[in-house]
Amino acid sequence: MRIPLKFRARKARLALAGAAVAALIAIPSAVAAASTGSPAHPAGSHPASAKPTIVLEHGAWADGSSWDRVVTRLQQDGYTVDVPPNPLRGPGSDSAYLASYLATVPGPVVLAGHSYGGFVTTDAAAGDTNVKALVYVDAYIPAQGDTIDSLTAQFPGSQITPAALNFVPSPGGVTDAYIKPSLFRAILANDLPASQAAELAAAQRPIAASALAEASGAPAWATIPSWAVIGTADHAIPPAAQEFMAARAHATVTTINASHLSLISRPGTVANVIEEAARATS
Repeated sequence: MRIPLKFRARKARLALAGAAVAALIAIPSAVAAASTGSPAHPAGSHPASAKPTIVLEHGAWADGSSWDRVVTRLQQDGYTVDVPPNPLRGPGSDSAYLASYLATVPGPVVLAGHSYGGFVTTDAAAGDTNVKALVYVDAYIPAQGDTIDSLTAQFPGSQITPAALNFVPSPGGVTDAYIKPSLFRAILANDLPASQAAELAAAQRPIAASALAEASGAPAWATIPSWAVIGTADHAIPPAAQEFMAARAHATVTTINASHLSLISRPGTVANVIEEAARATS
C-alpha cells in the first residue's frame, strides 16, 4: 500500500523528535558519569596504559620556573606535569606539604627533586604507594638523620658557606638565607650566561636558615626505585657527595657536564632521565 507523502513526512518528523528526546535524556547520564567516574575508569584511577603524572619539586634559592624547560619537553611527550611550590621552611614542614599535595594526584607518580628538593621528596614519598619512581637532579639524597650541613661538609668542594650567604631576620623569628648575588653564578649557575645568572640571583627565594641543620626522616628511596642526574661541574653539592648518596640509594646514575642548574642548562638530558624512570616503572 502506498503511504501518502504528508503521512511519511509526519512519521519522519516524529522519528527525529524521538531521537532528540533520547539524546537529551542521555546527556545528564553522560555528565553524571563524567563527574563521578564511569565503571571502566572510576574517579581517582588511571587506565593501566596511562602515563604517570610527573611531579617536580624545586630547590632552595629558586621557584617552580626553574623547571620550565623540562616541563615543556615532558608535556610535548604527553605527560601530565605538576610543579607545586616548595615553601623552603625545612624538611619536616616542606615534606608534609608535598605529601598532602601528592595525596590529591590520582594514579601513579614519578617524583623528581632538584637540590634541596631531594630532601623534601625523600621524606614526602615515604609510605606513598602511588609514587613509583624518584628522580634526583643535582640533589641531596639523604638517609635518616642526615642534614644539609652534614652532607655538604662530608665531601670538600661546596662553595655554599656561611660567608656566601646573606642572612635576613624576619618579624616571625625565622632567619632567611640568600646566596649573595655576586656569588650566585659561580656557585649555582657557572654554565649559564652572566645575564641569565643575574636574573636568577635577583629573583631567588630564600630558604630558612634553620632548614640547613634539620634532620631528614626515613628515606623513601629504601623502597622506591631511584634515578640521579649528577652535574660534574656542580659547585653547590660536590659531585663526589652526589655519587656517594646515589650509590647508597642504589640509584641509576647519569652524569653530565653541567652546573648545579642542569635542569636549566641541560633540560633535554634531565627530561630524558625522568622519562626513563617513568617507562621503567609503568
